[in-house]
Amino acid sequence: MIRMRAMPITEGEILESIVTANGPALSPEAAKSFLRLKFPAKDTTRIRQLLRKNNSGKMTADERIALEKYLRVGQFLDILHARARLALAKKKRAK
Repeated sequence: MIRMRAMPITEGEILESIVTANGPALSPEAAKSFLRLKFPAKDTTRIRQLLRKNNSGKMTADERIALEKYLRVGQFLDILHARARLALAKKKRAK
């Protein structure tokens, strides 16, 4: 029986499920490549601006949506980086 969720699943949750699945380990090359993924400087600057506006209570609805999107992508990157670091650590211990 399939259980229905109260809230629709997000793209981030689907990607997280793929990355955290207990499938084959990442190759060292793939892990290193994933660890190089990061926000460009212009996006980091924009995220900081949005966070400051959020903290001051001066954020528009569109800015809130943008910040939420950045945060979801950031969470996905965190999971991907953790998986990559774990793969590299396992490879190092196996030597």
